[in-house]
Amino acid sequence: MKNNEKSPLEELSGEELLNKIDEETKSDAPAPETAAEHDEGLLKKLGFSKKDKHRRENEELHKSLADEKQRADELNDKYLRLYAEFDNFRKRTLKERMELIKTAGEDVIVSLLPVLDDFGRSVKQMEATNDPMTEGVKLIFQKLMTTLEKRGLKPMKSIGEDFNPDFHEAITEIAAADESMKGKVVDEIEAGYFLNDKIIRHAKVVVGK
Repeated sequence: MKNNEKSPLEELSGEELLNKIDEETKSDAPAPETAAEHDEGLLKKLGFSKKDKHRRENEELHKSLADEKQRADELNDKYLRLYAEFDNFRKRTLKERMELIKTAGEDVIVSLLPVLDDFGRSVKQMEATNDPMTEGVKLIFQKLMTTLEKRGLKPMKSIGEDFNPDFHEAITEIAAADESMKGKVVDEIEAGYFLNDKIIRHAKVVVGK
């Protein structure tokens, strides 16, 4: 080559030379990888196979399912406990309501017991004096007793019964007329009453000795 002759590259301008180098570089570069090939190649470099990748994905899926199952179990447990608490609250409220109604009725009946005592004493006194009003008063007294008995009131039978501190309150003792009346109730000062089998007033009695 003569000294004044230039090579083909020398004849190119700076910009043309750069474009030529870029074209050569692209033509020599390997074909671009797909995303899957790239991931697989990366896994191989890290020491993992495609099977390892799937196993890890399955493990993560199983862990996720286990976490969701645990969360569902916890929510179900909370629901069952809340339902049980609500059911207990409902039963307790119903019981308290029934007790309130029952207690309110009991208070009214207990407050009427002195009225029954007065009626009983009045009837005895009127019978002793042959008062013409006796039958009318007895009728009213019986009507009142019938009404209260329908509400669960029941007079306590005491005279002739063995003295029982669960039912009776001994006011005094007197000599018994015979041996059979010793330790028994010989007289009643104030009647005792039950309300639905519950003692609402003990009988005040005299006991034979």
